[in-house]
Amino acid sequence: MSLMFGDLEGAEPTREEALTRIGIGFAQGLLLYGLTEWGKHLGDQRGLNALFGALILTAVLIPVAAQGAINRMKQLTLTRWLVGAGLTLAFLGAYGSWCAEKIGSDHVPSGLLFLASAVGLFIAHQLIAAAQLGRRWFADYHRYFDGAWKDGVRLVLAVLFVAALWILLALGAALFKLIGIRLIGDIIDKPWFAFPATTTFFAIAIHITDVRAGLVRGIRTVALTLLSWLSPVMALIGAGFLAALPFTGLAPLWATKSAAGILLSAAAALIVLTNAAYQEGEENAYPPLALKWTARLTALLILPLVVIAAYGVVLRIGQYGLTPERILAAACVLVGLCYGGGYAFAACWPKSWMTPLERTNIATAHVVIAVLLALFSPIADPSRLSVGDQVHRLDAGKVTPDKFDYRFLRFDAGRYGADALGKLAARKGSARDLDIATRARAAQKVESRYDAPPVAQPDRSAAMKVVGGGELPVSFLTRPGPTALTPLSAAKGRASSVRRWCAI
Repeated sequence: MSLMFGDLEGAEPTREEALTRIGIGFAQGLLLYGLTEWGKHLGDQRGLNALFGALILTAVLIPVAAQGAINRMKQLTLTRWLVGAGLTLAFLGAYGSWCAEKIGSDHVPSGLLFLASAVGLFIAHQLIAAAQLGRRWFADYHRYFDGAWKDGVRLVLAVLFVAALWILLALGAALFKLIGIRLIGDIIDKPWFAFPATTTFFAIAIHITDVRAGLVRGIRTVALTLLSWLSPVMALIGAGFLAALPFTGLAPLWATKSAAGILLSAAAALIVLTNAAYQEGEENAYPPLALKWTARLTALLILPLVVIAAYGVVLRIGQYGLTPERILAAACVLVGLCYGGGYAFAACWPKSWMTPLERTNIATAHVVIAVLLALFSPIADPSRLSVGDQVHRLDAGKVTPDKFDYRFLRFDAGRYGADALGKLAARKGSARDLDIATRARAAQKVESRYDAPPVAQPDRSAAMKVVGGGELPVSFLTRPGPTALTPLSAAKGRASSVRRWCAI
């Protein structure tokens, strides 16, 4: 099997490569089926959760990377890349499951970890493949651009192909069911069929799109051209927004409590549209003069939007401390600042049209990989950092014991939160520490994040005096207090009060 050069060098995929891809896809399906069956029987064997997390994350992503690397990398480079990527993913999956097992969470790594790992793997794959094809550490920009956008289109087409397959299978099962034959529907519902069928046909789609590379490039060109002509619309929106800010102020932004997310999303859209207009730089009569000036404007708008988002994130952290969501937002701000600064410099570049954008994209791709590795490893784990900061705020008196979010430690911070809650529950000493310990123990008893925490009954003996002397009966002192009304019971109470008032 020839794995020397990819289609960028003109080599056509071979039949052996097709069989290799299909074999990888089928083996992946069998492996995923075996892992899911094993996962059903793990139960409380929490020591194996980390192993399961390592295997499942690797089994989902590494075969896809292997199929994409065929026909683009030398055999030695391919082997080193897959081994390195596999070990990294195994570590991330094991760490993610290890962090979650203390709170009784599912042993499958979180969807966010799967998404972040897929993004990081895709970026790293493009960097290595382009360097391999260019035969140097940093290849020409057109190799990065062509490979990334081509593989992105191939993945989308493969997903659509698999979705169409399942639609047809469901339709076929429905047709046979009309005449009383349920066997087809029973078969496609079985995991032993669903996993191998999905992964095998995904591999087939990957190979077909590799064979039809010219068609894929055509689809990519059309998509980028259409996107590039949306950039004037977004440029007008962004410029209008920034022009209106001096008159409205920032208060309406902070009132939404989601300003940073919206601003970062707008910045991400501007980054995509700027790249759609730039593509591989200036070519024969492309891009038109209107798109050139629009791309400069969209590139200039990114930085102020990210700076405003950064200010909002800093304000929220200063007021309420760190949470996993705010740490992720801060990471997005860091990446946005890299893009925003580089694109603003490129927009003002007096020589070749926005050439610094190319180096910005390559440098920021490395930053993204580093940030993702830090966030989903012990280096900058959002749960670890958030728990430490929130407990510090409690100890420093910035948060009172009755306002502290014990439920966050119990359900939203994984192993680190559970360990911190246990330490709070074991506190002794001052009245404040005892209050914290009581509330922490109450939070530990809550089984669901949506349940109300049990509240200890106060000592009523000091607040009640018996006329004529004597003591109150113990049964009276230990009688449960009034129960807080749920929203439904409160609504029923208000309705009955209205009816009584009308009857009067």
